Formats: sequence, structure tokens, C-alpha cells
Amino acid sequence: MARESELYGMMSGAGSGAEFGDLETFAAESDVRKNELLFKITTQIEDAKNALKQAEQLTERLRRRVAELEGMYRILTKK
Repeated sequence: MARESELYGMMSGAGSGAEFGDLETFAAESDVRKNELLFKITTQIEDAKNALKQAEQLTERLRRRVAELEGMYRILTKK
């Protein structure tokens, strides 16, 4: 008899509200974690792009400085 009432309860949805509530809570928390992770990744991408841009600017300045120094060297070593 107890088994029948348990089956009836499962079929009628009694007791499943908590399970669905837990599932909904899990899904909501998963969405929050996903959004936090996406934000962190986006921030890291932007930081990496900015660092790359700075490195490229530094490389260009160094190339110009090397060319300038090489020009001075050529002028000073002419006989």
C-alpha cells in the first residue's frame, strides 16, 4: 500500500516541486557562474590586446632608435 501511494505521489507531482526547485536553482547559479566566467575572459582578452598594442608600439620606437643610431654610426665612421 505504501508503495502505491509513493507511486501515486510521484505521478501526481507531489514532492517533485523541491526537485525542480533545486534544478532551477542549479540552472540559475550555473548561468551566474557562466556570466562571471565570460566577463573574466573578456577582461583578459582586452588586457592581452592592450599589452600587445603597447609591445608593438615599443617595438616600433626601438626600430626607429636603432635606425637613428645606425645612421649616426655610419656618419661618424666615414673617412
